[in-house]
Amino acid sequence: MNEIAQPHDRFLKLLLSDPVKAGTLMRERLPKEIAELLSPEPPELVEGSFVDEELRGHLTDRLFRVRTINGRVALLYVLIDHKSHPDEFVSFQLLRYKVEAWKQWVRENPKWKRLPCIVPFIFYHGEAEWRIPNEFMAIVDTEEGWRPFLLNFHFPVFDLGKVPNRLLSHHPRLRAWLVAAKYATRPGKQLWVKKYLIRVLTEAGEDFYIIMRYIVETYNSYSEPIVREIVRAIHPEEENAMMSQFAQDIITRGRPEWEMKGRQEGIQIGEMKGRQEEAAAMLTRQLRRKFEKIPDWATVKVNSANLEIIEIWGENILFAKSLEDVFTS
Repeated sequence: MNEIAQPHDRFLKLLLSDPVKAGTLMRERLPKEIAELLSPEPPELVEGSFVDEELRGHLTDRLFRVRTINGRVALLYVLIDHKSHPDEFVSFQLLRYKVEAWKQWVRENPKWKRLPCIVPFIFYHGEAEWRIPNEFMAIVDTEEGWRPFLLNFHFPVFDLGKVPNRLLSHHPRLRAWLVAAKYATRPGKQLWVKKYLIRVLTEAGEDFYIIMRYIVETYNSYSEPIVREIVRAIHPEEENAMMSQFAQDIITRGRPEWEMKGRQEGIQIGEMKGRQEEAAAMLTRQLRRKFEKIPDWATVKVNSANLEIIEIWGENILFAKSLEDVFTS
């Protein structure tokens, strides 16, 4: 996977790993005929990916198991496209991935009598407008009269670029994620959206750090002073800790203006202990913000963990229902 695609892949997988946000996104963006028949409970994430290794630089997928209000089991397959321009053959990829999902389901349900329906859904945040037909038969060369006898399916497309910011989601925290993803692939508009971004990030809650890290990784138009301005506007008490962590992360990606800032603050590549202490302190604050009081064992666990594990726990906190859920790695 190329370096540019990694932050998109990590960020959007994390977004769709939260059943509440994933469920909200489905209900808001799937066609009404589908959404109104979904049962109230959140979708259940099915582990695994069906995307070919060579395509994972610009595609991410998530498979969910859901129930309808009539008690049927269905599968929702979300394919996330990171490319700047849509792929005209994406429907062929969807067909292959649907077949793989059915094969997995058959292995897990050897006594099956009927296959569950699979609803494909494209989540696209590339810079160019999506203009690809949203049906499989668009790429099949056939006589017109044969169409009723051939396989076809349609798929809804959520193109972030076509949706006004205020309508991306009615859920404030989900909207913050979607706005960040929308402009990550639109460098020419990143400065323009700064004020609105500050507004939506104010409602991001404990998601704020994860979203800001993604912005730092993908918004090349944002210099160190701009990132500092955003952090200061929302969490001034965490400004220095966050900026130190961001500076260290960015040094490895060749941003000289951040490297200079990092060195001015005494941050050197390889000072892992300092980074671990800062990350542990930040995670402790996030835990207190979400769970109010945390036991001594949790504090000891955080302070003794290495940086990589702390970052995983920092992502887990977004959808953890209990303190124990945070420390699942």
